[in-house]
Amino acid sequence: TIGEMYCGPGGIGLAAKNSSVTFGKKSFKFKHSWATDYDADSCMTYKNNILDNDNECLVFPEDIKDLNLKDLPKVDGFLYGFPCNDFSNVGETKGLKGLFGSLYSYGVEYINYANPKFIFAENVSGISNANSGYAFKKILSELSGAGDHGYELTANFYKFEEYGVPQSRHRYIIVGFRKDLGLKFEVPAPSMQTTTCKDALENPPI
Repeated sequence: TIGEMYCGPGGIGLAAKNSSVTFGKKSFKFKHSWATDYDADSCMTYKNNILDNDNECLVFPEDIKDLNLKDLPKVDGFLYGFPCNDFSNVGETKGLKGLFGSLYSYGVEYINYANPKFIFAENVSGISNANSGYAFKKILSELSGAGDHGYELTANFYKFEEYGVPQSRHRYIIVGFRKDLGLKFEVPAPSMQTTTCKDALENPPI
């Protein structure tokens, strides 16, 4: 089971929906349990495209500041692309001092409550420089120490075009396993296979 905070219209959710792993003769997929975003239209898009109107998954179109995090079901995996407005190089780069910079902390609060087996977080490249590097170190430290056991984190800067994505989108992705599980995420090697926009739109046709 997975839950997603700041889900937006479903970029991370779609990746989770399309992911699976085979172990022996069994195949495993993720089951969405809940999602939340303050934009109602994004939540509607998420319901339609990611959940296929699955009524078992709870979607909360609310400001995270007004949501009781203990109303969110406990899940095996917690996903969040926490707001990047104050970390982006094209913004005012206020970092933790901005209106959005501290919103990552609600994810930490949920992890402290739910103790998921793994966490997945994503943000823009500018986060590493925000507040002279202090912001990223603080966020990593709080995620690493969250929950009852803490998390073994792997933080990596990805250039998505090196992984077959038809866009020069560069992001930090943090994957953490609960330390009592004895697991560590290994960064996959880039495929270095270039995909053009034409390829993406026509194979298969959209």
